[in-house]
Amino acid sequence: MLRPRIIPCLLIQKKGLVKTVKFGPGKYVGDPINAVKIFNEKEADELIVLDIDATANGAEPDFALIQKLAAECRMPLCYGGGVKTVEQAKRIIGLGVEKVAISSAALADPQLITAIAAEIGSQSVVVVLDVKKSLFGKYEVYTHNGRKGSGRSPVDLARLAESLGAGEIVLNSIDLDGQMKGYDLDLAKKVREAIKLPMSVLGGAGSLDDIGKLIRTCGVVGASAGSLFVFKGGYRAVLINYPTGAERDVLVRKALDLH
Repeated sequence: MLRPRIIPCLLIQKKGLVKTVKFGPGKYVGDPINAVKIFNEKEADELIVLDIDATANGAEPDFALIQKLAAECRMPLCYGGGVKTVEQAKRIIGLGVEKVAISSAALADPQLITAIAAEIGSQSVVVVLDVKKSLFGKYEVYTHNGRKGSGRSPVDLARLAESLGAGEIVLNSIDLDGQMKGYDLDLAKKVREAIKLPMSVLGGAGSLDDIGKLIRTCGVVGASAGSLFVFKGGYRAVLINYPTGAERDVLVRKALDLH
């Protein structure tokens, strides 16, 4: 049986591990290679690594860093940041990464999704949709670290990505980034009901209970989080953490009402 995945998301800026709030300035929290080693020990289901500098600065992926991350990582690894061409995606997969995430490039040229999928397989193509909610309750996808509006809804773009050959959608709430107040379940449910693709949700998780609520709402999805797995306690002390296998089993069984 397919089971929900619980996925740490690491943000890279200037080769360091950072955390953001609402896509604001990154706060340095450590070394990304060291974080990967700890998540290996904790047997994380999967790992998402996003270079938040690359696209915003028009830089290409940091292949040397990606190679180090892939060599260290003992779980499926998804990398995103600065990917604009089929050749870059192929090179990243060649370094040992399982999935390549694209965002702004996919919105600028949706056919890139099809072209990359033809080369590395749909299962390895992830489209990231960073979403803001307007004062009137309308959802819109943004790019370039939340600075550039697309004028498109996440439901429309998720359906488009699916039709063009994407293998997965990562849905990220800009408004809830770093807030640790819970996921935007309304947004997650809307997109989940619109597509058949695997989907992961990011932005807002502050507890394992928040992950449970997401799984109850959307079923078998990826529950991704950054702050939850990097900070500990009310003072947000930096401590890499992740639920044990037993804790994950209990969480999933309760959320899916399995006995």
